[in-house]
Amino acid sequence: MKSIDRYMARLIALPLFSTLVIAAMLLVLDRMLRLFDFVATEGGPISVVWQMLANLLPEYFGLGIPIGLMLGCLLAFRRLATSSELDILRAVGMSYARLLRVPYIYAVVLAVLNLGIVGYVQPKARYAYENLRYELRTGALGASIKVGEFTSFPNNGPTVRIEQSHDEGRELTGIFIQRNDDKGGSLAATAERGRFYAAPNPDEIIFQLTNGTLVRHEPGVAVPRVLRFNLWNFPIRLPETSPFRARGGRNLEFTLPELARIGHDKTAPEPLRDSSRAQFHFRVTEVASMFLLPMLALALGVPPKRSTSALGVFLSIVMIVTYFKINEYGQSIGSLGRIDPFIALWVPFSLFAALVLWMFYTIAYVPGGQPIGALDRVFGKISKVVVRWLPFRRNLRRNDDDEPEAQPA
Repeated sequence: MKSIDRYMARLIALPLFSTLVIAAMLLVLDRMLRLFDFVATEGGPISVVWQMLANLLPEYFGLGIPIGLMLGCLLAFRRLATSSELDILRAVGMSYARLLRVPYIYAVVLAVLNLGIVGYVQPKARYAYENLRYELRTGALGASIKVGEFTSFPNNGPTVRIEQSHDEGRELTGIFIQRNDDKGGSLAATAERGRFYAAPNPDEIIFQLTNGTLVRHEPGVAVPRVLRFNLWNFPIRLPETSPFRARGGRNLEFTLPELARIGHDKTAPEPLRDSSRAQFHFRVTEVASMFLLPMLALALGVPPKRSTSALGVFLSIVMIVTYFKINEYGQSIGSLGRIDPFIALWVPFSLFAALVLWMFYTIAYVPGGQPIGALDRVFGKISKVVVRWLPFRRNLRRNDDDEPEAQPA
């Protein structure tokens, strides 16, 4: 690898990985707050939040890798252009196609990585995430008893209330238990502390209470029996829960080979075939669009002469987000069977590819060509108007503040 290639690789690497890490962190922080609220509402342990976030990381990386590749290449070309290094490279006979060698090495490696993520890792991680949500809601993770609320177990089970929970639910304080039996009697107990322990019977759990009072009401007995205890093991029968569904309840949980097999299975229902084909083409076009990003980054990263405008950075984000939203819409209508999924996904890709190729051809092979030159000039004029208007507004505000108040006659 020549020195110019190593230099380009360093220019691209820093913004690429920085953008990828920042995008993943922002998405994780946004979802983390909602997951903490969800787990706290369901009464589950905090450690489940980290497991759920780990299962969401493949989805976030699948979104962040194309954006990171785009911004990494764009900022590298922008730095070369604004520092006049690009003019020197062009003067010594290096073409734009030659400068795209290193960006395309990044694109191929990241496209293969993204294909593995969206095609194989993300579906299984999504299924694991939904499994954790199901276990939280059904109480399979010990989340059936919520702090500060009365929780009744089915099948004539007890009613339990806990004041406080410590050490991720291992240490409980302020406990109240009440249960009615089939003979018309009832049992109520309060305790200072308590812990849950596994029982030999997998359908039961032992609730060990410490330092409490037990009150027993029996039919036909006017005075209840009251006992104080230091340690009491109270068995609780766990509610019956059905096992979680098999993977593939949604198309997001199918891998690419599974989607291709279902899409061509003539015995499968037509809605399932359409949705599987739409999801398959959606993922493939998402990966294929990464091979267009280096050319788009070059066209948007090189500003017009005598201009340092960052309009290209803004347009790059707008174009990528718009294309992905159009793809999502095409995937939706393709899943409904209104349009053939192949047409719904590959026609927008073809139009996007034609636009990118035109922009690259304009900047690389048209003398003095600049695909965003007109937009940059309009943006520059608007910026000048805004810059001139702001001091005028400040002067008006200052004059209004200095004007003396009218005195009453």
